[in-house]
Amino acid sequence: MGELTRTPLGSTGMDITRLGFGSWAIGGGGWVYAWGPQDDDDSVATIRRAVELGVNWVDTAAIYGFGHSEEVVARALRDIPERDRPFVFTKCGLLPNPTNPMEPNIRTGLAASIRAEVEASLRRLEVDRIDLYQMHWPPADTSVEQYWATMLELQAEGKVRAIGLSNHGVDLLERAERVGHVGSLQPPFSLIKRGAAGDVIPWCAAHGTGVIVYSPMQAGLLTGAFSTERVAGLPADDWRRRDAQFQSPQLEANLALVDALRPVATKHETTVGAVAIAWTLSFAGVSGAIVGSRRPEQIDGWIGAASVELDTDDLSAIASALAATGAGDGPTSPVAKR
Repeated sequence: MGELTRTPLGSTGMDITRLGFGSWAIGGGGWVYAWGPQDDDDSVATIRRAVELGVNWVDTAAIYGFGHSEEVVARALRDIPERDRPFVFTKCGLLPNPTNPMEPNIRTGLAASIRAEVEASLRRLEVDRIDLYQMHWPPADTSVEQYWATMLELQAEGKVRAIGLSNHGVDLLERAERVGHVGSLQPPFSLIKRGAAGDVIPWCAAHGTGVIVYSPMQAGLLTGAFSTERVAGLPADDWRRRDAQFQSPQLEANLALVDALRPVATKHETTVGAVAIAWTLSFAGVSGAIVGSRRPEQIDGWIGAASVELDTDDLSAIASALAATGAGDGPTSPVAKR
């Protein structure tokens, strides 16, 4: 395949490939939102495969494996020449539960915590500056004005190149924007979770804020490789076992949607997963999609999404499939293609 298309990430000054590598699962097992056990050697090989194929950004977070994901990212990128190294994005604001790693994480936006977290991330990632630093979830202990001011200070100090928000709604985006420009937003967005298309994505498009969507294949459900048997066989510490989309009746509707997408995938000589990702990229305002993988060969199943151009007939067929299966909720078609 040819070189991956790049697009500006809002006004951050970074041109990113339409696909980025997501490092959630490579944090390993043993914590509340783990994906089960993961081999670090596989993770390193997978990240390197993505970079070899042209992906120029990696997204991680301090909470993934309580820092382990960041360490694995650093190991994978350590020997890559500077000119070929991808941008590294990470997140702050989530801390391990001090009493039980399997309990919900602690959300915080306190300045002292953010500053301690950025230093820890810089150390684990083995970089002098983080390319994009994001508040992971809105915390309860500080206002958006307070933690966004701290993030702006980190940017001014040169510890981070650009700053963004993750999992924030329009109200919080508006409030943050009044303090300082929001460089990017990272919302959940897929054929199943479509709500972002009705609010935050249009807001970002109107405000020059880049958008990198996460879970475009809905944590693996839209890869075309899932079944009720595979769900039943997920490891005990895989968070997806507790997720409503992997349980009846949503699971059956989601798997029916996958089957309905197969003709579109066949038409484009690609995978269902690639079609699902391409659908998210067809929305005006979406800069790129974060796609996770745990083994190198999985990259080949979605890398083609960068070059899939869904036409009007495809989008109509997908909208009809959503209506027929009842999978998910939110807008079913892009208002305007990129």
